[in-house]
Amino acid sequence: MNIKDSELKIIRWGIIGCGDVTEIKSGPPYYKIDGFSLAAVMRRDEEKVKDYAKRHNIKKYYTNADDLINDADIDAIYIATPPDSHKLYGLKVAAIGKPCCIEKPLAPSYNDGLQIVEAFKKSNTPLFIAYYRRTQPRFNQIKKWIDGGAIGEVRHINWHLSKQASPDDVSKKYNWRTDKLVAPGGYFDDLASHGIDLFAYYFGNIKNAYGISLNQQGLYTAKDAITACWVHNKGITGSGSWNFGCNLNEDMVKIYGSKGTIKFSIFDNVPIILETALKNESLMIDHPENVQYFHVEAMRDFFFNGNEHPSMGNSGLHTSWVMDKILGAI
Repeated sequence: MNIKDSELKIIRWGIIGCGDVTEIKSGPPYYKIDGFSLAAVMRRDEEKVKDYAKRHNIKKYYTNADDLINDADIDAIYIATPPDSHKLYGLKVAAIGKPCCIEKPLAPSYNDGLQIVEAFKKSNTPLFIAYYRRTQPRFNQIKKWIDGGAIGEVRHINWHLSKQASPDDVSKKYNWRTDKLVAPGGYFDDLASHGIDLFAYYFGNIKNAYGISLNQQGLYTAKDAITACWVHNKGITGSGSWNFGCNLNEDMVKIYGSKGTIKFSIFDNVPIILETALKNESLMIDHPENVQYFHVEAMRDFFFNGNEHPSMGNSGLHTSWVMDKILGAI
């Protein structure tokens, strides 16, 4: 079913994988936004999924993903599981022809992501990727500065992100985010993908990317130290470094233009700063409580108003390609 061509007044969503990310960040928008309802959730742990459904006032819950996917009362599906199961569930959703939103990153590899995107294209079904910063007011204010020529011609962008190893990392407690079979780049996959996707949104697709990646600490199987450089199709250059074993927690992006700079953080709730010879401006635009609210709202507007959505299969797949280029996987 192609919802965009239907006459449904309410689109009934089901979530596969109602873990921590869906508690506040992404789950509530599906029942807060007019035109959507959250009709069912799935998690393998029956006690946990029952508790989630009760707390969020959801009538149906499942412990088997196939049951939710094939439920005739579910119109669309949000896959919020770890990346290594995105392909498994995504292909099943595409085969039945239900619109889908998949958590980022799209998959552990570009090739897996390509299979997902091609399956949805084949079934002519909308596929959204949860790179929600493309819809947040904070980051769209930066885009307005860029597109409006506030810093002239953009020349270069640099991002440095460093974090301390967590107590769980040091104790070597299992974490799927640092398991190379689920996330080959470790926290890089989980965190850096947000920024790289945002940069493609700002400056267009990336033409080529190069990287050095390694495991410096030996605390887990995935990579923990990555550096990279890249170039966008428009000739704008980029560089980045991500290290998850430093004593300093730092998150700073700086965009260099011919007439000024823009500074901001991808994750920290701090001001965005515009600096030019004629103007210095500092704006505090808070992250929303439900960080995916505007992303989900834009999906609603896609279905009911015919609006374009900025984060769909092809853009998410491009981010996966860049990530794999940086990690040397392709």
